[in-house]
Amino acid sequence: MADTLTLFTSIGLSEQKAKETLKNEALSSSLKEAIAQAQRVSGSAGVAKATGTLLYTMVSRLKDSKRLAFLSDSIAQRKICTEQQLSAALDFVRDHPQDPINQKQFDEACGVGVVVTPEQIENAVEAVIQKHKEQLLKERYRFNMGLLMGEARTVLKWADGKAIKNEVDMQVLHLLGPKTEGDLEKKSKKAKGDENVAKKEATATNGLEVEAEGKSLMDQLRGEALKFHKPGENFKTEGYVVTPKTMEMLKKHLDETGGQIRTRFPPEPNGILHIGHAKAINFNFGYAKANNGICFLRYDDTNPEKEEEKYFTAIKEMVEWLGYTPYAVTHASDHFQKLYDLAMDLIRRGHAYVCHQKVDELKGHNIAQSPWRDRPIEESLVLFERMKNGLFAEAEATLRMKMVMEDGKLDPVAYRIKYTPHHRSGDEWCIYPTYDYTHCLCDSIENITHSLCTKEFQSRRSAYYWLCNALDLYCPVQWEYGRLNLTYTVVSKRKIIKLVDTGVVRDWDDPRLFTLTALRRRGFPSEAINNFCARVGVTVSQTTTEPHLLEACVRDFLNETAPRAMAILEPLKVTITNLPKGSKSEVQVPNFPANEAKGSHMVPFAATIFIEQSDFKEVMEKGYKRLTPEQPVGLRHAGYVISVQKVIKDAQGKVVELQVSCCSSEAAEKPKAFIHWVSQPLACEVRLYERLFIHKNPEDPSEVPNGFLSDINPNSLNTISNALVDTSVKGAKVLDKFQFERVGYFSVDPDSTEEKLVFNRTVTLKEDPGKV
Repeated sequence: MADTLTLFTSIGLSEQKAKETLKNEALSSSLKEAIAQAQRVSGSAGVAKATGTLLYTMVSRLKDSKRLAFLSDSIAQRKICTEQQLSAALDFVRDHPQDPINQKQFDEACGVGVVVTPEQIENAVEAVIQKHKEQLLKERYRFNMGLLMGEARTVLKWADGKAIKNEVDMQVLHLLGPKTEGDLEKKSKKAKGDENVAKKEATATNGLEVEAEGKSLMDQLRGEALKFHKPGENFKTEGYVVTPKTMEMLKKHLDETGGQIRTRFPPEPNGILHIGHAKAINFNFGYAKANNGICFLRYDDTNPEKEEEKYFTAIKEMVEWLGYTPYAVTHASDHFQKLYDLAMDLIRRGHAYVCHQKVDELKGHNIAQSPWRDRPIEESLVLFERMKNGLFAEAEATLRMKMVMEDGKLDPVAYRIKYTPHHRSGDEWCIYPTYDYTHCLCDSIENITHSLCTKEFQSRRSAYYWLCNALDLYCPVQWEYGRLNLTYTVVSKRKIIKLVDTGVVRDWDDPRLFTLTALRRRGFPSEAINNFCARVGVTVSQTTTEPHLLEACVRDFLNETAPRAMAILEPLKVTITNLPKGSKSEVQVPNFPANEAKGSHMVPFAATIFIEQSDFKEVMEKGYKRLTPEQPVGLRHAGYVISVQKVIKDAQGKVVELQVSCCSSEAAEKPKAFIHWVSQPLACEVRLYERLFIHKNPEDPSEVPNGFLSDINPNSLNTISNALVDTSVKGAKVLDKFQFERVGYFSVDPDSTEEKLVFNRTVTLKEDPGKV
């Protein structure tokens, strides 16, 4: 053990870090193997500290151990020399699991051998500054310098960040000269005459007003509309607490980030994301993207009792499905040791204490002050370590912070005891930090500039600032925005689990739910969901929206992207008597009738076709425009008009077949309607979905006194097992989308097999009041 500790410290790990690594058997074994491999390749008994740091980072992030030797070789040979190259290398081996690795592709993807000269940096920065010169001269030092850094880094992917920043600083100084008194003055307030304009601009950001129509989410998030602080100017935000350490911490923060905007999306991995999270994802990732920043996906994995691997996987999958790539995937648990060390520091500073009040005594806001609040610091330090070492039972002790939250809650809990193995750290810890303790500290550790969260966290903002400042850490700024709610649904994890457990829905991805996995399975395009978020707008007020607004966004998108096909849900057989028996031809059908340049497909046309039962009435009714014994009808795309010759019924009097004659639509009088049809079709299953709940607010006791489970719509799912669809959909893949003409938009369900496709109705077609 001592030899291994010496080995780890010899490559640059601190003694504390080396001891932590030794506790993790798998990590420790991988690191020893990597060091040995690097020594073999270099032919040296020692490993340089820069190499050792990269080896440690590599083994701690590597998922596929079979690539350990390959990456160790690349690091030892100095092919991989920087953290940036290592990140690219890890991404490459993850995305290329097959053997052998293509060395040429690997080298290109990781910038192996790429040397960025000072002249290249100078030229790239000069080009970026020239691009923004007019705005720079106008705004001077109020201009977002992080934008220059971001664009220069995009061009110079493998350049040293500090070298780019130095060049940007130098060229900006050369262009603008030293800061003047005017540059240091705060922006003047708007004159009263400008108030109406300002109000109009603010109104436009909610996405629901006329001014915001057609305004993309990126436009709404592009900085000025939200009046967010610039990186490093946290102290200008209303309510931000400035301490003697604030400016020092902000300077260090800017040195580390280069003035880049940094956000994070921090879900708990204890359930599937829902439509409300779509706004949060768009807000966090979108704000960073719109302003050339970065966004972390950080799992708030501090409650091992409720976390499962499937949730970690599904969350990342949904973020990427909505079109965003996290700058990095991190976990609160990455920082468990650091968080513990900071808790010890908090106790030493007199800001936290170990408490023995019962759980019930800590509930609510008007709780009694703890009798242990003033216990000696040394005593709390000893007791907290005993909590960590498993010497207390669950709920026997907590660590509490000495502060009052904005909502009046006294001394929130920072740590509690849980004897549950953690998804990532196993049984290494039996104490776990709370959200109120963890969140702001992880934001600080990751140098987040804008901590964006929903309105209900506003009451925790003062606690957020208090904790960072109590520990003399860099303090980000918390901004709140309005949560997105939908009617006719529930999104609570606990309630969805009840729906699953009682058999009301099949699982989290049942298309009647509004989880993101359910919406994807139903066929909602991710782009339509993002458009919906833009239409709802970047508003700070809580919004409750009806599903039909989301469905309208889906229709708008699918109308342009879903190719047409013909499907019959309730088939009625039709025999064309004046076509020779066995005759067969093909009909060309445009994929998008409004734009035939987007291609077409062929479908068979034979003497036997099938139409919808509702497209025929034996007895003519006033206003009915489709097929009757007295009224012919056209066949879409076929160029024929059919007329009824004979109606065939079964023993119960039900119409089971029509015998008709046909003629060319050019020779016949124009019919009142054209109907869709199929010939020689594929059998398929079609699932028609309606709202899961009857009432608009199923969780409201005044609307649904017996609870949401009593409000289930019995007709929320109608399965048609004998539907027919034209052959153009043959070979369709899961989640492929189509518009079934005159019926609706449909998507291929994962239950489909090679023998039989299953379609989910995504949304109906738009209502047309003039159509009968």
